[in-house]
Amino acid sequence: MATPSVQDGIDKAGSAVNLLWKPGTPPWAVPVVDPEYAGWGEEQEAWRSGVALFDLSYHMFDTFFEGPDITRLLQDVSANNYENFAINQAKQFIPVAADGNIVVDGILLREAENKYTLSGVPAAQSWVKYHAEAGGYDVQFTTNADSSVRKDSDPAVFRYQVQGPLAMDVIERLYGGPMPETKFFHSTIVQIAGRPVRALRHGMAGQAGYEFIGDYKDHETVLTAILAAGEPFGLVRVGGLAYFTNGIESGWIPTPTPAIYTDPTLLDYRKSLSLFSYEGQKPLNGSFFSPDIEDFYISPWELGYGRSISFNHDFIGRDALQAAKDEVTRTRVTLILNEDDVKRLIGDGLPFELTYARHRIEHNGELAGMTFWTATITPLGTIVSLSLVDKKFATPGTEVEVVWGEHPGAGTAPDADLGFPRIRATVQPSPYDEFARTQYRVNANA
Repeated sequence: MATPSVQDGIDKAGSAVNLLWKPGTPPWAVPVVDPEYAGWGEEQEAWRSGVALFDLSYHMFDTFFEGPDITRLLQDVSANNYENFAINQAKQFIPVAADGNIVVDGILLREAENKYTLSGVPAAQSWVKYHAEAGGYDVQFTTNADSSVRKDSDPAVFRYQVQGPLAMDVIERLYGGPMPETKFFHSTIVQIAGRPVRALRHGMAGQAGYEFIGDYKDHETVLTAILAAGEPFGLVRVGGLAYFTNGIESGWIPTPTPAIYTDPTLLDYRKSLSLFSYEGQKPLNGSFFSPDIEDFYISPWELGYGRSISFNHDFIGRDALQAAKDEVTRTRVTLILNEDDVKRLIGDGLPFELTYARHRIEHNGELAGMTFWTATITPLGTIVSLSLVDKKFATPGTEVEVVWGEHPGAGTAPDADLGFPRIRATVQPSPYDEFARTQYRVNANA
């Protein structure tokens, strides 16, 4: 058991919401990567009209799992389909709690028959590791924390993502010819600058591209080669400010609240988690407030993960997840904030904004949903928010308002009139990027 634990924090604060509610919390800064290279606006434009390079080596946790029981363990704790999970394929990992809500997703890569790597924020990895030990599975694992936590050593692996309309031109020049044919979210081992590198067919920024993964000792060699290959095409490096804004248009909600805080059967799990873990410290803030932490939980159906869910095996939360399929009332949308309201309330010109605040979305004074990820998108000329709204407000073109402010938390009614200004917004589809919405998974095999 961890000391102090997440459960200790909940007990001391009086509730999970009291523990996590932190008004005005700034967004997490990407470790190691410079905030800007060419300027955040130019960097955002690069993945839309040119080619951009993301250095993803420092902001994720990686847990490396191996052993004869690893596939059985993963089947037991997640809703993914493992019957068609090929070696060298990656999937959006979907662990759910007993109530069918998501624990937190991640990217799961199958490297060999009994070897997987799970990457992302650490909550999904903690879920798998706990059940590996509590269930007595024959599985071994090691975790490499992100560089904000692991300050005394290098990452285990580097990750360079090349994205944009000109990405394949850069990659072909880098590789010395056409890349081996690879399906979306599948990978192959290639040689880059004489170093072995895993090339993962990816498309996070809404365009064709690859993510190159390799031993960190080779990171400078591979980086130098990518920069040289990209120079004739105007390749732009992406800094920390623009880094986390590309997923908004791709429709990926990155940091849902783990559905672990109230289930009495997860008491030992909460006691196993450090108070200083993601689960104990990931803040909640914004104008949407509820004293009930379950009001912040999210279903995988709401996240758009339906086609990746499989009921061909038993897993924690299976029955609840299946029952919820026809009961989900919210859906993902993109909100395009009114430019005049943005200038009036946030700043002249186009100020940089990035927040994970849960802001209230209203329609004619009625609660319509909440925001999850809001950022300035320079090429769109305004601020854009990836949100969940009730399906009756999800029709593209629907006019809504975002309540812009910070609820103080416990002691103030959730619906108190705090005088917060409203920003008009227009509902649009999610993913907002048409390529992401229509072409992302053409070659995918869920």
